[in-house]
Amino acid sequence: MTRMPLAAQRGVAIITALMLTALAVTIVASLFWQQQVQVRSIENQRLHLQTKWILRGALDWARLVLREDGKFTSVDTLDEPWSVTLEQTRLDQYVENGRGGSDQSDATLSGRIVDGQARFNLANLAQNGTVNTREVAIFARLLSSLQLNSALAQAVADAIAHAQQPVAAGSVSAVAGVQSAGQLLALSQLDDVLAVPGFDAAMLATLRDFVVLLPHSTLLNVNTASARVLAARIATLSEADAAALVAAREKAYFLSGADFIARLPQGKTNDISANEIAVATNYFIVYGTVHLNRARMDMQALIERNTGSTKLIWVRDN
Repeated sequence: MTRMPLAAQRGVAIITALMLTALAVTIVASLFWQQQVQVRSIENQRLHLQTKWILRGALDWARLVLREDGKFTSVDTLDEPWSVTLEQTRLDQYVENGRGGSDQSDATLSGRIVDGQARFNLANLAQNGTVNTREVAIFARLLSSLQLNSALAQAVADAIAHAQQPVAAGSVSAVAGVQSAGQLLALSQLDDVLAVPGFDAAMLATLRDFVVLLPHSTLLNVNTASARVLAARIATLSEADAAALVAAREKAYFLSGADFIARLPQGKTNDISANEIAVATNYFIVYGTVHLNRARMDMQALIERNTGSTKLIWVRDN
């Protein structure tokens, strides 16, 4: 048997050693990569929890502001502390910002509180399974002013009314082209109107500043409503007249529904009564955004305020 020359054996050994070294390096690199992925995943989870707790703290602060405001006034206007927008603010005292040796913080918070009763409430469209035709007409006028299909007002009202009507278990009913078994799924947030045929995301984006869906029917707060919503509420009121009312209330807000009626333009007072409007609010929407290093979270919450107390109805974050 012929033996391999010594030089050739040395060459094979060197190649084998190099291959084993390369294999070992590959394995080690793979392990380090997997470890890095796990570390980054844990960091992401930590940042997610931290941003979530920051927003929960901001929500508690918003509830405190609303609770204190309710103690000292029975009228809600846009010049009160709760309506002041919190611009993006650094949380310099936040100890988990990942830059403990730096004077700068990577954690910032911004947010605002919006009067839920300054918008048209879709819950007004139907009560106990019965469509409110007056409210449908108001919503139709609002849709028309936004250059949207006014016929969709009736479609939304029908969907809400049918969802309020119990149906026999196991039966199947069709509402606005959507079928469901048992009781029809009730609309619980504004995004749910996308289930009504004719609505799309672009239309919903147009409606967001003017429409809301609250747990119960509510009165419109004329001290915070926009000119467009006021014009939709009062059939004979033009948007120009409504804009004049909005400008006037900045100098002297409405003390009561009767005060609002008295300050309407001549000939417009017969279209609405004082008990159909409000000057105070029970529902507020809280928006918040926090940035922490590379993490960002947005929050939206609905708060119900009654005398001396606040109640969190729902909170959503993403």
